[in-house]
Amino acid sequence: MSLTVIAQRMGITSFQRLVTGLVLSTLLVGCSSTKSSDVRVVDRNNAVAQRPAVTTGQYVVRPKDTLFSIAFRYGWDYKALAARNNIPTPYTIHPGQTIRFDGRTGSTPTAVVSPADSAPSSSSKTTVIRRQPNGATTTTTVVAPSVANKPAPAPMPPAGPAPTGWGWPSNGILIGKFSSNGSLNKGIDIAGDLGQPVLAASDGTVVYAGSGLRGYGELVIIKHSDTYVSAYGHNRRLLVREGQQVKVGQTIAEMGSTGTDRVKLHFEIRRQGKPVDPLQFLPRR
Repeated sequence: MSLTVIAQRMGITSFQRLVTGLVLSTLLVGCSSTKSSDVRVVDRNNAVAQRPAVTTGQYVVRPKDTLFSIAFRYGWDYKALAARNNIPTPYTIHPGQTIRFDGRTGSTPTAVVSPADSAPSSSSKTTVIRRQPNGATTTTTVVAPSVANKPAPAPMPPAGPAPTGWGWPSNGILIGKFSSNGSLNKGIDIAGDLGQPVLAASDGTVVYAGSGLRGYGELVIIKHSDTYVSAYGHNRRLLVREGQQVKVGQTIAEMGSTGTDRVKLHFEIRRQGKPVDPLQFLPRR
């Protein structure tokens, strides 16, 4: 049946509506069939969230902790954290040892009753009770500086040059990119197969190999210089030990899914303890 006959039977207005509907349907089908191969898939499941460096409180060392792992966990440069706690090289720590983030010492009295003067001022009086071994107590009034007069934090050591010759830590599709807004990913995520080799991204020394950092699974941390370290998380099996020297491209672990919900490698580069975008260092591919 010709369009002319259809138009005569339906009437001009109805025919125009029919044609308009057919045109719109064709446009919608064309839009829905557009290729999506250029769209990058970003996996944010279980992405390790960024946190600012902890500058208050303290941490009690547990078995298998290292100064490097503590610094990594709480966003510190390991040298700055060592300086704050008067820990000399080779930065040996022991279970039960207190690592402070606020610069105070362990001799500060702990039984603070109440401030004698709550009005804001350049200093405040505080009543402190000290308990003696024989059970007796002594009361002392001390003058503590206000928050504005607290000593400045230990200065960060100057940044050194970045290592040269960075290489990709594994083959696979990039499924998670670095985010600098402090709430998403502090590295990149690379998809792969279970047991796939994980490679050292640059020459360095293994300073941590274990599963003590929540959210990273089986983790390897490599120190490349006094400024840069790299981290490799969610491995199935670790093939290096702490203190071992590694070369760029050397297999250090097998890819896995520990600490996450799929097989992938989480890779980070940190400069003086702060996460930086690994894609700024890795070669284009």
